[in-house]
Amino acid sequence: MSFIAYYYHWSQEEVMALGHAERRRWCDEISAVNRGQSLSANREKSILEWKL
Repeated sequence: MSFIAYYYHWSQEEVMALGHAERRRWCDEISAVNRGQSLSANREKSILEWKL
């Protein structure tokens, strides 16, 4: 829920109004966009390369 609300700025009520399958679909869509942006910015980093 938080994942969708964060990226789309939807309220808890809006996200909860979606069915479980629809929430999963939105999460998949957001993840695909994020993967595409990471790949276009060169390559995806391994978690071992992240600087915290």
